[in-house]
Amino acid sequence: MDIIKTLTEEFGLKQWQVEHTIELIDDGNTIPFIARYRKEATGSLDDQLLRELSDRLTYLRNLDETREKIRAAILEQDKLTDELSAALDAAATLTELDDLYRPYKKKRKTRASVAKEKGLEPLAEAIYAQAPDSAEPLSLAADFINEELGVETAEDALAGAMDIIAELISDDADVRKRMRFVCMAHGSLVVTGAKEELDVYEMYADYREPLSKIPGHRVLAINRGEKEEFLKVSVDFDRQKAMFIIGKTHIKEGSPCTETVRAAAEDAYTRLIFPSIEREMRNELTDKASDSAIKVFSTNLKQLLMQPPVRGCVTLGLDPGYRTGCKVAVVDGTGKVLDTGVIYPVPPHKKEEEAKLIIKTLVKKHNVRIFAIGNGTASHETEVFAAEVIKELNDGISYMVVSEAGASVYSASKLAAEEFPDYDVSLRSAVSIARRLQDPLAELVKIDPKAIGVGQYQHDMPQNQLSGALDGVVESCVNSVGVDLNTASAPLLTRVSGLSSAVAKNIVLYREENGVFESRTQLKKVSKLGPKAYEQCAGFLRIAGGKNPLDNTGVHPESYPAAEKLLTLCGYDIKKIGNNGIQGLSELVEEKGKDALAEELGIGIPTLCDIVKELEKPGRDPRDELPPPMLRTDIMSMEDLKPGMELTGTVRNVIDFGAFIDIGVHQDGLVHISQITNRYIKHPSEVLKVGDIVKVWVLGVEVSKKRISLTMRKEKVSNEA
Repeated sequence: MDIIKTLTEEFGLKQWQVEHTIELIDDGNTIPFIARYRKEATGSLDDQLLRELSDRLTYLRNLDETREKIRAAILEQDKLTDELSAALDAAATLTELDDLYRPYKKKRKTRASVAKEKGLEPLAEAIYAQAPDSAEPLSLAADFINEELGVETAEDALAGAMDIIAELISDDADVRKRMRFVCMAHGSLVVTGAKEELDVYEMYADYREPLSKIPGHRVLAINRGEKEEFLKVSVDFDRQKAMFIIGKTHIKEGSPCTETVRAAAEDAYTRLIFPSIEREMRNELTDKASDSAIKVFSTNLKQLLMQPPVRGCVTLGLDPGYRTGCKVAVVDGTGKVLDTGVIYPVPPHKKEEEAKLIIKTLVKKHNVRIFAIGNGTASHETEVFAAEVIKELNDGISYMVVSEAGASVYSASKLAAEEFPDYDVSLRSAVSIARRLQDPLAELVKIDPKAIGVGQYQHDMPQNQLSGALDGVVESCVNSVGVDLNTASAPLLTRVSGLSSAVAKNIVLYREENGVFESRTQLKKVSKLGPKAYEQCAGFLRIAGGKNPLDNTGVHPESYPAAEKLLTLCGYDIKKIGNNGIQGLSELVEEKGKDALAEELGIGIPTLCDIVKELEKPGRDPRDELPPPMLRTDIMSMEDLKPGMELTGTVRNVIDFGAFIDIGVHQDGLVHISQITNRYIKHPSEVLKVGDIVKVWVLGVEVSKKRISLTMRKEKVSNEA
């Protein structure tokens, strides 16, 4: 296979883009580095496309490796024909290769292999030939009676020969390929209940849907129901269609042996082909559903990690609880812990006044400006309490309910124990909740992405594939934002391009032993951080107030000479960049001409544009360009909601069939995909993303079931009213 040609066609790229990208990947460059600092080589391909291309490259290389192993194995059996070799070359998937190899693969003992050991293969060949002038099959079989080999009657011989024919038909790669295609196009997934009480799977008690139309989220739900033994699942496919496909290739009319071959074909389909095809259809549906769910999870995770930070505010984190109380942590604008405590404002203790006094004291002592409240157990009661305290303080303080998904995982981790050895698990959670509001990215990178809870059916997906995709998202987010070299934790540094966990720890250790980094070049003194790692990581690490102002930008050290020369040509002094950058530089570059400047500086236009952008906004954070999170000062309950009520909410999770919106009543409401917009959309992510602030209207409320139905279509509310 010409891998470069295949990738070029599949991704709609130019050949040189694919060639250069493969060279860069093979040379050990990371995806973030290639996307950010090798734009000229790739034609400015973004990191998402580069990851997809890299994954596909790995698959195709594995395909080629498997192809050659199969070719060698068949050649060893002296059965490789020119036709088979060409078919191997044309195979585009591992499944197709497996089909071609099936007849030559060493099998465990089968009915056909037993029949062959009894010397019945010539009989099978004679019957399968279906010659018009052939004798009756039973008459042919009489010549193969052999009591020593266990063939005592003509009927025994005929049965063995039919087993051989059935396996021969089952091993036909072309039949299997066509059967898969037709089954996916015309087959159905059939679901029935396995128990009287089906709980949440009631809708699948007697369910059928075409394989070609069933959505991924339904496949994953059905799979889970089957795994939990609530459901029985099968594939229904028209047997006549299947037999027609087999008959076109293997059955010849007009021979005394025709009906015998037809019977063997029926057996092949029932016993060998269909069970295999059914498994493959189920696996294909699951794989597609998992791929789709992983993409949704990845998109949601990226939006969550890229939520704008609430900078510079002293924050009070509240980790709600009933019996064990509500844990409190105050952190300063940099995330440093200032104070901790425990209050008991909600049942069963109900020490509300005492709790208010403690919170008010902490607020005044540390000048707290915002509360971050975890959304777990007792969250609603704690939110009511916090809103009352804020009203009584009357000091412009606001609050936000923060997802605490994964907080307990983090607080009980070895990492949290190292970071806060003097605090118990519950107080670490309160600190994490406060920091999540201040800087979601810096805090959430400490947690396994799967525990963050912005996907669907994440426990039902291939875990290695899910972890790889989510790790790629985290890496992409961290590197697009950049990391402060002098404040970043080891877990955050580990996500930086080119840095391993060991090297990240060495950077923190160097910082502790030698003081803050004053320049990027000091990184070369860190143990185990070699030239390649420095090349990959340097541009993503920032140093504010260092010796060289360029160290606080995304300009890579390899481009410093070009950046300095650009400033000189434009009449600026590098030392006067400052925090506000050089305003109007892009206009000046346009006047001088990008092509001419790029040529004079010895760089490409994409790199020139990136340098200009960085010099205009040194230390810039792309998250600052997004709308800020919505903060609250009051609270409602589900009982306050009425159909038609207009509310503003925050998108918390986007899934295949809709989106969950936080409207400030503790229970998120669901906007079904049909209620998102007037136009047709394939997926909610076409319109919504995690963190969006949206206007919604209440369609219905079921307090007992804790369900809230919302719409984003105002006319829907008007019509129902």
